[in-house]
Amino acid sequence: MSKRILSVVTCGHRATLEEQDDPIMWLTRAMRGAGTVVDVFLQGNAVSYGVRAQDAGGLSFGERRQTQPPRLAADSAALISGGATVLYAADDARQRGIEPAELIEGLVAVEPSAVPRLFSAYDLILWW
Repeated sequence: MSKRILSVVTCGHRATLEEQDDPIMWLTRAMRGAGTVVDVFLQGNAVSYGVRAQDAGGLSFGERRQTQPPRLAADSAALISGGATVLYAADDARQRGIEPAELIEGLVAVEPSAVPRLFSAYDLILWW
Protein backbone atom coordinates (compact mmCIF):
# COMPACT_ATOMS: atom_id res chain seq x y z
CA MET A 1 0.00 0.00 0.00
CA SER A 2 1.48 3.37 -1.01
CA LYS A 3 1.61 6.25 1.40
CA ARG A 4 -0.04 9.56 0.68
CA ILE A 5 2.44 12.42 0.95
CA LEU A 6 1.77 16.14 1.31
CA SER A 7 4.61 18.43 0.33
CA VAL A 8 4.22 21.76 2.16
CA VAL A 9 6.08 24.56 0.34
CA THR A 10 6.51 27.59 2.58
CA CYS A 11 9.66 29.19 1.18
CA GLY A 12 8.69 30.72 -2.13
CA HIS A 13 11.15 31.27 -4.97
CA ARG A 14 13.85 29.02 -3.54
CA ALA A 15 16.74 28.83 -6.06
CA THR A 16 14.66 30.32 -8.89
CA LEU A 17 17.41 32.82 -9.74
CA GLU A 18 19.79 29.97 -10.55
CA GLU A 19 17.30 27.49 -11.93
CA GLN A 20 14.15 27.63 -14.02
CA ASP A 21 12.20 25.62 -11.42
CA ASP A 22 11.59 25.64 -7.72
CA PRO A 23 13.47 22.49 -6.64
CA ILE A 24 10.60 21.25 -4.48
CA MET A 25 8.02 21.63 -7.25
CA TRP A 26 10.42 19.83 -9.61
CA LEU A 27 11.01 17.08 -7.04
CA THR A 28 7.26 16.69 -6.54
CA ARG A 29 6.72 16.21 -10.28
CA ALA A 30 9.57 13.69 -10.39
CA MET A 31 8.14 11.77 -7.42
CA ARG A 32 4.71 11.67 -9.06
CA GLY A 33 6.31 10.49 -12.29
CA ALA A 34 7.83 7.60 -10.34
CA GLY A 35 4.39 6.62 -9.04
CA THR A 36 4.41 8.30 -5.61
CA VAL A 37 1.13 9.79 -4.43
CA VAL A 38 2.18 13.33 -3.47
CA ASP A 39 0.20 16.57 -3.38
CA VAL A 40 1.32 20.15 -2.66
CA PHE A 41 0.20 22.74 -0.11
CA LEU A 42 1.49 26.27 -0.86
CA GLN A 43 1.94 28.52 2.17
CA GLY A 44 3.67 31.82 2.91
CA ASN A 45 5.31 33.44 -0.10
CA ALA A 46 4.87 30.23 -2.08
CA VAL A 47 1.14 31.02 -2.51
CA SER A 48 2.32 33.27 -5.36
CA TYR A 49 3.15 30.12 -7.36
CA GLY A 50 -0.50 30.02 -8.38
CA VAL A 51 -0.72 33.61 -9.69
CA ARG A 52 -1.51 33.30 -13.38
CA ALA A 53 -0.08 36.65 -14.56
CA GLN A 54 3.40 36.44 -13.04
CA ASP A 55 6.27 36.86 -15.47
CA ALA A 56 9.95 36.72 -14.55
CA GLY A 57 11.07 37.23 -18.15
CA GLY A 58 13.62 39.99 -18.57
CA LEU A 59 15.24 39.33 -15.21
CA SER A 60 18.90 40.35 -15.21
CA PHE A 61 21.72 41.16 -12.82
CA GLY A 62 24.13 43.54 -14.47
CA GLU A 63 25.18 41.84 -17.68
CA ARG A 64 23.89 38.42 -16.60
CA ARG A 65 20.43 37.64 -17.97
CA GLN A 66 18.20 34.85 -16.71
CA THR A 67 17.46 33.18 -20.04
CA GLN A 68 15.26 30.45 -18.54
CA PRO A 69 13.10 32.31 -15.98
CA PRO A 70 10.90 30.31 -13.63
CA ARG A 71 7.35 29.61 -14.76
CA LEU A 72 5.91 28.71 -11.39
CA ALA A 73 2.24 29.09 -12.29
CA ALA A 74 2.81 26.77 -15.27
CA ASP A 75 4.64 24.30 -13.01
CA SER A 76 1.70 24.34 -10.58
CA ALA A 77 -0.77 23.89 -13.44
CA ALA A 78 1.27 20.95 -14.77
CA LEU A 79 1.05 19.25 -11.39
CA ILE A 80 -2.72 19.74 -11.36
CA SER A 81 -3.12 18.44 -14.92
CA GLY A 82 -1.00 15.44 -13.92
CA GLY A 83 -3.47 14.52 -11.20
CA ALA A 84 -1.93 16.18 -8.15
CA THR A 85 -3.98 18.24 -5.76
CA VAL A 86 -2.36 21.65 -5.32
CA LEU A 87 -3.71 23.57 -2.36
CA TYR A 88 -2.91 27.02 -1.04
CA ALA A 89 -3.30 28.80 2.29
CA ALA A 90 -6.18 31.20 1.68
CA ASP A 91 -5.16 33.50 4.55
CA ASP A 92 -1.59 33.80 3.20
CA ALA A 93 -2.96 34.76 -0.22
CA ARG A 94 -5.25 37.39 1.34
CA GLN A 95 -2.36 38.84 3.36
CA ARG A 96 -0.44 39.30 0.11
CA GLY A 97 -3.38 40.86 -1.73
CA ILE A 98 -3.82 37.88 -4.04
CA GLU A 99 -7.42 37.48 -5.15
CA PRO A 100 -8.83 34.05 -6.08
CA ALA A 101 -9.60 35.33 -9.60
CA GLU A 102 -5.84 35.88 -10.15
CA LEU A 103 -5.03 32.21 -9.56
CA ILE A 104 -4.71 29.38 -12.03
CA GLU A 105 -7.63 27.04 -12.38
CA GLY A 106 -7.70 24.02 -10.13
CA LEU A 107 -5.96 25.39 -7.04
CA VAL A 108 -7.79 24.51 -3.83
CA ALA A 109 -8.09 27.11 -1.06
CA VAL A 110 -7.53 25.95 2.52
CA GLU A 111 -8.71 28.07 5.44
CA PRO A 112 -6.66 27.94 8.67
CA SER A 113 -9.33 25.94 10.51
CA ALA A 114 -9.12 23.17 7.88
CA VAL A 115 -5.33 22.64 8.07
CA PRO A 116 -5.42 19.95 10.83
CA ARG A 117 -8.02 17.95 8.89
CA LEU A 118 -5.94 18.35 5.71
CA PHE A 119 -2.78 17.08 7.43
CA SER A 120 -4.60 14.11 8.93
CA ALA A 121 -5.53 12.92 5.43
CA TYR A 122 -1.86 12.19 4.61
CA ASP A 123 0.55 9.57 5.90
CA LEU A 124 3.64 11.78 5.58
CA ILE A 125 4.10 15.55 5.61
CA LEU A 126 7.24 16.98 4.00
CA TRP A 127 7.88 20.56 5.13
CA TRP A 128 10.04 22.71 2.87
